[in-house]
Amino acid sequence: MMASEHLGTGTIPAPAPPAPPLPRPRDRRRLVPLLVALLLAQMAAAMVTTAVRQTPTIDEPVYVVTATDYLHEHRLRYNPEHPPLGKLLIAAGIAVADPHYDPDVPGTQGDAGRHLLYESGNDPGRLMLWARLPVIALTLLGGLVVFAFARDLAGRAAGLVALALYAFCPDVVAHGSLATLDLPMTAFLLTSVWLAWRARLRPRLCVPLAGAALGAAVATKMSALPAIPLLMLLAAWSVWHARAGAGRRHRVLSALRSAGTVLLVALAVVWASYLAVDPRLGFTPAEPIPPLAGKRALVSGLLPLPPAYGAGMRLQFAMEYYPWGGFLFGRVYTGALWYYLPVALLVKTPLGLLALGAAGAVTVLAVPRLRPVAPYLLLLPALLLAVATTGARDFGTRYALFVPVFLALAGGCVTLWRRRWAKALAGVLVLWVAVSSLRTFPYYLPYANEAFGGPARTHRLLHDSNVDWGQDLGALADRLRERYPGERVWLVYKGSGVPSYYGIHAGAPLAVPPERVRGLLVVSDSAAAKARGRLAELIRTSRPVDDVGHSITVYRR
Repeated sequence: MMASEHLGTGTIPAPAPPAPPLPRPRDRRRLVPLLVALLLAQMAAAMVTTAVRQTPTIDEPVYVVTATDYLHEHRLRYNPEHPPLGKLLIAAGIAVADPHYDPDVPGTQGDAGRHLLYESGNDPGRLMLWARLPVIALTLLGGLVVFAFARDLAGRAAGLVALALYAFCPDVVAHGSLATLDLPMTAFLLTSVWLAWRARLRPRLCVPLAGAALGAAVATKMSALPAIPLLMLLAAWSVWHARAGAGRRHRVLSALRSAGTVLLVALAVVWASYLAVDPRLGFTPAEPIPPLAGKRALVSGLLPLPPAYGAGMRLQFAMEYYPWGGFLFGRVYTGALWYYLPVALLVKTPLGLLALGAAGAVTVLAVPRLRPVAPYLLLLPALLLAVATTGARDFGTRYALFVPVFLALAGGCVTLWRRRWAKALAGVLVLWVAVSSLRTFPYYLPYANEAFGGPARTHRLLHDSNVDWGQDLGALADRLRERYPGERVWLVYKGSGVPSYYGIHAGAPLAVPPERVRGLLVVSDSAAAKARGRLAELIRTSRPVDDVGHSITVYRR
């Protein structure tokens, strides 16, 4: 009888198709580098696109002219309030652009920056792109450190989650695409903490490298100075752990040596950054350094750092006494609010990143195998944020970029929870961060999360580099040509760009009687946020008709 014939009440079933083979461990390992490359590629595309379309922000011309002066004149003249290393990084891109440069421009460093970009025969778009590319590259390298750090803590899945949170974070993308110093300092600090953690396994290699990375942060921005004692303690603690088999006296001496090594190497890197600009360490500032007395003056003079560094510290301290204006949730004020930065971070950090970062912090404290990393992962951002809240300049979350970066690291640790619903929820939150970031493209600077209305409403809550840093002047010129050709334009622009270079020929509405202001009134949202007197009245009696990049509003009068 044939096998296909009936046998009783049943039949012999046809053979089932073979099941697809399960992925081999080696195949899974190969998938991880591919995913890392894809995440970094999309981040690079977002940053380069943003760098190409944005005109110079308020701070960038000063950094660019300082870097150019380093290249051509090898002198410490401009921007002493920030050490040289970050600008030397920017100079690597400027060297490729090879701009025309006049070293004897009179006036302030801001005047010199505008002259370089707009009055020297250079193409400001090309020059700014080359200046921004080294920062973009460093931001991508920071992503690799985020992945490696999280992978060391909780495995490859944690590394991928942390990298995704970092790569899609709008604040990281926004400032990683600018020729500024906030993201480089954050990347160097992150690297220093990671190396201090790895010193538990390889102290001889990682302790001096941690010191070098810390020195690079301090040689980029002075706001990294409070991290020095903490990194010394963390390195000492790592070496104490690494020497667990040795005697107590040997462990104590090794820990002290490691702390001293971190300090000495960090100081050496700072000195090297100044020597790289001018081996004679000459210092001829373009603008006078204000006198300073008291404890702050004493501190700036006692630090074993180059004289130019001390002068920069005095300038930074002097800025703390200036009555800066602030804006928060519609309130205009003078001075600083201690809660400004925490509130601004709540507005500008994706909700999924906030949730995963908080859950990750709880995981670090709750899971026994992760508790040793808690001081490394949680103390540094807490310390630097506490110091930043005491500052006098409420200008933006760029002063606390380390917070979302360390939140991303902590967020990766949630993958250690074994329950399926926890992993599924983590995946949903990562996807939410990605979608929120992609929806704001290419307007990363004015990003606000969904709880606060998105980037279109950020200007009602915050100002300055949170929203409008002068980055959309070129986009405004395109909008006026496309939609409003031939119309009379009145402009109040807050930024370093030169409107006439982009073809914007506008009147000054505050220089004429209000009844003469007819046509289009264009106002930077940072100026509108703190508008008083005549400008406030002009805005009140005008009708908003257009929005450029969520940073400039066009009114009809």
